[in-house]
Amino acid sequence: MADPEWLTTAFERDRPRLRAVAYRVLGSMTDADDAVQEAWLRLSRAGADDVENLSAWLTTIVARVSLNMLRARRSRRENPLDTYVPDPMVGSVGTTGPEDEAVLADSIGLALQVVLDTLSPAERIAFVLHDMFDVPFDDIAPMVERTPAAARQLASRARRRVQGADRGTAGAGLRRQRQIVDAFFAASRAGRFNDLVALLSPDVVLRSDGGDRLPEASVNLTGPAGVIAHARRFHQSGATLVPAVVNDAAGVLVWLDGRLGAVMSFAFDDERVAGIEILADPGRLERLAARLPNRPHK
Repeated sequence: MADPEWLTTAFERDRPRLRAVAYRVLGSMTDADDAVQEAWLRLSRAGADDVENLSAWLTTIVARVSLNMLRARRSRRENPLDTYVPDPMVGSVGTTGPEDEAVLADSIGLALQVVLDTLSPAERIAFVLHDMFDVPFDDIAPMVERTPAAARQLASRARRRVQGADRGTAGAGLRRQRQIVDAFFAASRAGRFNDLVALLSPDVVLRSDGGDRLPEASVNLTGPAGVIAHARRFHQSGATLVPAVVNDAAGVLVWLDGRLGAVMSFAFDDERVAGIEILADPGRLERLAARLPNRPHK
């Protein structure tokens, strides 16, 4: 029987990667942590005496658990996909922990997470595991109950669906993104409409998800006028806007009277804002706020 202390050390070494795999598949840090915890329970019960490659075995377990969770979630989801925003991976600059840094290091934009959510569970697991984590199709095939060739086709079909969806950092590094976002809110606060329009792509899209508790916050807008009107609401509410890195790009945490009221993620096309994803679901924001390392004072 493998030494329990050795198993614990080995598992903790792989935890950041396992968490990253689960997050890509599920788009939720809470669900990702649940999937990783389930993998640990299975490892602690079964041991690893017959396991040749523990990291690969754990990746398979987390992927299978995540796939089952994804299937169950899709069967009961009530949110229409055009207003659904996945859980963001948030890290205020300079304050992320080691595990969050591992996820942020190669994270994908929320726009791509939204597109991933339109894939079938089998397509998503094949694409995420192969294209993002280099898992061979021979290992993916049993998870999705397909041949390796069919698993390859699943990933290829998913790749075509998501191609071009993640425009997050195109043409602008993180520092430049921050300047654009700051300029956007400064112009919004001052009511400089022409300056705002100049910062937005003509086909800019804003998607906001208020969940079941705040359905009036769920909107899907296209074009500068609607996006500008929606963004100005945060200033009118007296919110505190805190810069953050959200997934792979500049973003903003919106605090209202000491509670997290929204998380905004920006996507860029050249040096203009091409998309804004807003998570405004109070329930999910409460769970997310509990993970954040700091918050503004009232």
